[in-house]
Amino acid sequence: MRYSTVGDVMTRQVVTVRPGCAFKEVARLLDRHGVTAVPVVDDEGRPVGVVSEADLLRHEAGRGLVVADPSRVHAETVAALMTSPAVTARPEWSIPEAARTMERHRVERLPVVGADGRLAGIVSSHDLLRLYLRSDAALADEIRHDVLERILGLAPGRVRATVHEGVVTLTGRVDASTDLPVVVRLCRSVAGVVAVHPRLTCAYAGADLDVEPPRTGERRAAGGRDTRRHQPAATADSTGKEPRSR
Repeated sequence: MRYSTVGDVMTRQVVTVRPGCAFKEVARLLDRHGVTAVPVVDDEGRPVGVVSEADLLRHEAGRGLVVADPSRVHAETVAALMTSPAVTARPEWSIPEAARTMERHRVERLPVVGADGRLAGIVSSHDLLRLYLRSDAALADEIRHDVLERILGLAPGRVRATVHEGVVTLTGRVDASTDLPVVVRLCRSVAGVVAVHPRLTCAYAGADLDVEPPRTGERRAAGGRDTRRHQPAATADSTGKEPRSR
């Protein structure tokens, strides 16, 4: 299984401008390439800001008004229009990490920079949402083969995964209750999964109920059943105290 990263979904051929680019040239670039924003880069190709349609519209909306930042109203070049510093991402970031950064900074796109700080691409909220266009069949296939069988080592059919509109329902049986959060977390991390509903039973409850799987040699040869006697679970009496098991 391969987790999707920003590098998997970002646009690599990026339209950029320099800080000295004229107002009207930015407007022409946005219109020509059908984009709503472009990174502003320095002479070394490092992002120093982002200029968007919203920045251009704020310039026009401020004409004739008293505004907090008059430099934007009278701006002639990108340097005075852009939002700076640029909020950036790295190619190795996970999709949720990029989404959280967009939400935190209230932006719809992130220039992506490499280890050298130079622009490597750009990722938008639309790019992140494209993951959820994966078909239910593709999601189910990845979960069955990559998560359940290859990573967790479960026999085929031991746990079944059905997917509807990106929502995964897991049915079947796992060895211990401690396995449940692991299975759910791995399935949830598959790119395009909306939610996971576990409908699983456990062969053993693990440490929670102080019951361990039988050791080798402690099963009956004929039926394969555990030869140990299981103690009855202790329950609280009317005084609220737990009686000792007999």
